[in-house]
Amino acid sequence: MKKMWKNYKNMTNKQYLEKINTLKKWAHAYYVEDNPITTDEEYDKLYHEVLDYEMAHPDNVVDDSPTKRVGGVVRDEFSKAKHIKRMWSMEDVFTTEEVQEWLERVEKNVGKCDYFCEPKFDGASMNLLYEGGKLVRAVTRGDGVVGEEVTDNVRTIRSVPLTIDYEGLIEIRGEVVIRKDDFEIINKERLDEGESPFANPRNAAAGSLRQLDSAITAKRRLVFYPWGLGENSLPQSRLSEKMDFVYKQGFLKPPYTKACNTIEEIEAFYQFLISKRDEIPMMMDGMVIKVDDVALQEDLGYTVKVPKWMCAYKFPAVEKVTKVNALTIQVGRTGVLTPVAEVEPVDLDGAIISRATLHNFDEIERKGLMIGDSVILIRSGDVIPKITKVLTDRRDGSEEPIVRPTVCPTCHSEVLDEGTLIKCQNLDCPDRVVNSIIHFAKKGCMNIDGLGSKIVEQLVKEGKIKDILGLYHLTYEDLEGMDGFKQKRIQNLLDAIGVTRGTSLYRLLNAMGIEHIGEVASKALALEFGLGVVDATFEEIVAIDGIGEEMANSLLEFMRVNHDFVLKLFDVIEPTVEEKVEAKENPFKDKTVVLTGSMSVSRGVVKEMLEKLGAKVSGSVSKKTDYVIYGDDAGSKLTKAESLGVATLSEDEMRGMV
Repeated sequence: MKKMWKNYKNMTNKQYLEKINTLKKWAHAYYVEDNPITTDEEYDKLYHEVLDYEMAHPDNVVDDSPTKRVGGVVRDEFSKAKHIKRMWSMEDVFTTEEVQEWLERVEKNVGKCDYFCEPKFDGASMNLLYEGGKLVRAVTRGDGVVGEEVTDNVRTIRSVPLTIDYEGLIEIRGEVVIRKDDFEIINKERLDEGESPFANPRNAAAGSLRQLDSAITAKRRLVFYPWGLGENSLPQSRLSEKMDFVYKQGFLKPPYTKACNTIEEIEAFYQFLISKRDEIPMMMDGMVIKVDDVALQEDLGYTVKVPKWMCAYKFPAVEKVTKVNALTIQVGRTGVLTPVAEVEPVDLDGAIISRATLHNFDEIERKGLMIGDSVILIRSGDVIPKITKVLTDRRDGSEEPIVRPTVCPTCHSEVLDEGTLIKCQNLDCPDRVVNSIIHFAKKGCMNIDGLGSKIVEQLVKEGKIKDILGLYHLTYEDLEGMDGFKQKRIQNLLDAIGVTRGTSLYRLLNAMGIEHIGEVASKALALEFGLGVVDATFEEIVAIDGIGEEMANSLLEFMRVNHDFVLKLFDVIEPTVEEKVEAKENPFKDKTVVLTGSMSVSRGVVKEMLEKLGAKVSGSVSKKTDYVIYGDDAGSKLTKAESLGVATLSEDEMRGMV
């Protein structure tokens, strides 16, 4: 190696940069354009010239050198990172009629629209953050607000530019996928090495991103396709124009995209993509339809879960005939018994399926299902596999009827049969305990890192915990000696449980798993009642905007049964209670305000300040908006405000009024 360094130690920095540019051009042609313009031998020769120079002159190595693509960073674990703007899920539609209904909802609110359609690749969603033209962070989607920081691994993906020609802060969202032919190669390599193969390309992509050794990720042939943006100050008024800018930075462009104006055009492109499903090298599970005009996107806004301006038109379900071998019954955290069919394993769209939901026993009776029946099983995208038809003409007389249970399969106590729902009433039922703890620990609730379902089952089975409260009494000695629990793992789990003390009250309420009470309702209840929520009356609860009678009755029943237990939780966890403070009189109290442009601090800080003043901060401008407050590079929201005659304030003017 030293001899090779001598060959290139006299290479000038200018020559080095020229060779870097040549390598980048060759790599882009190979990995992005799929059009090689050099041989592997020629690429490798130039690559090693650059590598030798860099080893001799480490201070001169440029940030986007191709040599940084090989990985080699080894982590102990992944850290969490917050997205600047939330990564949303999408509403799924499955039929032309559902697409038509979605279009009608959109156009009822904002009028006739132009739509932008593209394939929906089946992979792992990723958020890339660029600042000053450099890739500074790559974060998995996670729960949409917080994901895992996997920058070292993403740097190894050849279709992710390490630098772009844009100095501002920009989040580029997309899908990390593995091409179908590369997936076959990876699985062959895994089998040759005695490892189990990946179930499908999606699992392979997600698993590759979560490798602690980035050198392993570098070998996995991952590909990144951008499909959207988070934080950005791009001036273009249409999403398709913004994405054209992104593609020009060196990102892969989908094999097909289409501008559409009518349901007929959307349906034609959808059918075209289905016809290309086998030909396109990545797995697709549908087509995404987006309103193209960014200002109209902002006007439409979001529900609690999804943007109102885009949806996923899923491809037809994949069907297979299989046989029901047995029935198992799952007991959920609320005590509901859910029947699950154990079927002969079948391959459905790259996933091996051996179980299918049957929803409830009324559904079994409606279908006339028996043990031993041949059935049609379908799976579409992320939809849980389900039985759509029982093939009664294939029966041979060996089939056995399915009987409604009268006792819980886990604790054997008598069940309550309400018709559609059959419930175990025993609060100490092990399955109810396990599932309530799993729910309590999951993301969006208490987010106890490292407390997965298998560990919960193990802790309950071995008598270490009997309920949620038991988590907070676990000691190092309790876990020591348990199968799979080493010193570091024990301490990490105890620390993860410990940091949840003092969490927000609304998060704790959400984690309790009260039927019909989700995150939004939990926030409203926590703000209105504080710790007094345990004694709230029906009249007080239904008086809260957005909470109906069913939700109120569910909360009351939960608190009646678990009153003392909830108080013990409050004592142990000591949740933070946000006080409901009435804002003093000021120019922004009870006003609807919209923020736009870059400000002296993040818009989140300004939003929080205005909300404390009693303002409602909205994401879109309408005639009901009282003020639009703008910073630098304000875009379509400011223009719309001016056209509607809405009052506009610069950040300085707003602060002067405060």
